[in-house]
Amino acid sequence: MKEEINRHEILEKITPLIENTAMRFNLIPVEIEFVKENHRWYLRVYLFSYDHPVTLEDCENVTRSMEDFLDELIPCKYYLEVSSPGLERKFKSEKEYIIFRGRNVSIKLKEPPQDGSEQIFKAKLVDYDENEGITVIRLEDEKEMIIPMDKIKNTRLYYE
Repeated sequence: MKEEINRHEILEKITPLIENTAMRFNLIPVEIEFVKENHRWYLRVYLFSYDHPVTLEDCENVTRSMEDFLDELIPCKYYLEVSSPGLERKFKSEKEYIIFRGRNVSIKLKEPPQDGSEQIFKAKLVDYDENEGITVIRLEDEKEMIIPMDKIKNTRLYYE
C-alpha cells in the first residue's frame, strides 16, 4: 500500500530546518515549496540575501548542509532545487513585501486608479503594514502612495 504524503505536514516539519540552515549562511528563504509534478516530488527553496547576490556557492552550501536532515524528514523520494528567487520575481506572499523593503518593484493594480494614472507602474517599496497595505514612492513622479493589498493584482521585483 502506498504511503499517503501530506505536503503541508512535511512543509511544517522542514521549514524551521531550512530557515535555520539558510540563516547560518546569511540567507533568507523567500519561498519554500513542496510540490508534485509529473509523478515526482520537488522541494524548491528560493534564497535571498540583503548583503550580496545569491551565488551558486550559496545554494550548494545550503543544499549540502541540510540534505541529509531533509532525507530523514521527507518519507518519499524527492528532488531538491535551491536557487535565488530571480531578478524579476513575482511576489507570492505578503512576507516578501517586508523582505524586499527598499527595493524597486513593478506594481499592477486590479483597476486603473481614480486619478487617471497608470494601472502598472514602477515604485520603490518603502514599507508594509498588514492593515494599511504597502507604502511606495512612485518612480516617475516621486509621489508617496499607500496601496491597500486588496487593490494589488501583482507585484514583482524590478531592475533597470
